[in-house]
Amino acid sequence: MSEHIPDPASPRTVLLRGGEVHSPADPFATAMVVEGDRIAWVGEEGAADSFADGVDEVVRLDGALVAPAFTDAHVHTTATGLALTGLDLLGVTSLSDALARVRAYADARPADRILLGHGWDASAWPEGRPPSRAELDAATGGRPLYLTRVDVHSAVVTTALLDLVPGIRDRVGFRADAPLTGDAHHAVRRAAFATVTPAQRAEAQAATLARAAALGIGSIHECAGPQISGEDDFTALLALARQGTGPRVVGYWAELVASAKDAERIRELGAIGAAGDLFADGSLGSHTAHLHAPYADADHTGTAQLDADAVAAHVAACTEAGLQAGFHAIGDAALTSVVDGVRAAAERVGTDRIRAARHRVEHAEMLTGATLAGFAELALTASVQPAFDAAWGGPDGMYAARLGAERAATLNPYAALLKAGVPLALGSDSPVTALDPWGTVRAAVFHRTPAHGISARAAFTAHTRGGWRAVGRDDAGVLVPGAPADYAVWRTGDLVVQAPDERVERWSTDPRSGTPGLPDLTPGRDLPVCLRTVVGGRTVFGPPNE
Repeated sequence: MSEHIPDPASPRTVLLRGGEVHSPADPFATAMVVEGDRIAWVGEEGAADSFADGVDEVVRLDGALVAPAFTDAHVHTTATGLALTGLDLLGVTSLSDALARVRAYADARPADRILLGHGWDASAWPEGRPPSRAELDAATGGRPLYLTRVDVHSAVVTTALLDLVPGIRDRVGFRADAPLTGDAHHAVRRAAFATVTPAQRAEAQAATLARAAALGIGSIHECAGPQISGEDDFTALLALARQGTGPRVVGYWAELVASAKDAERIRELGAIGAAGDLFADGSLGSHTAHLHAPYADADHTGTAQLDADAVAAHVAACTEAGLQAGFHAIGDAALTSVVDGVRAAAERVGTDRIRAARHRVEHAEMLTGATLAGFAELALTASVQPAFDAAWGGPDGMYAARLGAERAATLNPYAALLKAGVPLALGSDSPVTALDPWGTVRAAVFHRTPAHGISARAAFTAHTRGGWRAVGRDDAGVLVPGAPADYAVWRTGDLVVQAPDERVERWSTDPRSGTPGLPDLTPGRDLPVCLRTVVGGRTVFGPPNE
């Protein structure tokens, strides 16, 4: 409860006490003081009494956990909001169910010019295939429909939507009755999203930010670009975030840079980097990730979208301009192109400058020993999504179907990345997988290939402080004096110190370790429940005054 309500025009000083505070400054901390937008003090309950009379508010935690707010390092905010407010096929288990949901959605939205949906994944459906164009035409009554696969690298559409895109049948990636990929997919996506009104867009963005805040997420990295969303969408989101009523939004714009003028245009949009989903390839689920050897279930190696020369030119130009660069790369061939290109850029502008720029790679799933060493050499941040492994890993998962069990078992090697000293930042790629920060930490610990799992402490750090470091901030994402007051309050069970695999004891409650505990994330246990999220000292979720 709050014992005093301050003047809202003056900086507020808040004492939180009677809980567990996750802080490297004091592994036994039970209290914290916030002054304005900064952490002022962290310590034990006995010392908290000396602050009680001089604060504007006292928050009694009743045993709750206070921890740094999460950073989701890869989000598509508008697309996530459209899935939250629209047709969401995540979790649908059959073609017949998918078609029934499309039909019901179309019937419920008679005024929509184009129907939008997301999330189908036919890899585990008993029918073994996505909906055909004829089936979708029938389910929608002949209306335009854009329906993305779960990985967002392909889509099924109706004939009416194709008819709105001149020349679509001549574009690369068009197939007569199969999911669209490549240029064809990008063209229909532009046509579909062009129909989203400013009001729909604002509703979708607000829905995503509200969901994130309710999950203890204090910052998101928006991965936008001309192949993903329009400039108006990007700038509107950044303007919404500046209102300060929700999580922080850090924007990336995925467009190639060749000059200082190009870099300045990226900055004028409000982006901090020409990075995010700047595609070096596609996805494994859509058979568009670029591989060195053919897929196990297809007679090709996917699609290369950028070669090493293009990567080198972009990275060199960004580095010269003081702009962060980055790429989407999933397949082993795409990752080779990225590493070779960044190394070539280092030969032009200097390795120290490349390392200092903290260029990043999204997904980085199919690393080899050589590319992993390249990440360490060049200080590339690996922006990764453990929920991908939870959804598609394991001997019977989609990865094994696409690559065979042996190659699939090499994917997402988080332990090897950490051992090599590669910085990790965790995210969701929402709406590809859901905003779910504790689930993400759990997936990194309990990896489907156990040797790739990491400790809960390492995963939590990568999902909090790692996201801040990925944008060049080393002073945030941790509860220590002077750090930004971005934190969340959680109802949880006992706190433990949890290890990643069965070769060592998984968890300990021994306080003598001096390691701040975290919730027990063993699969099957309930995940923590967010009670309050605070960003820059302002409550963005939960009661404004406890």
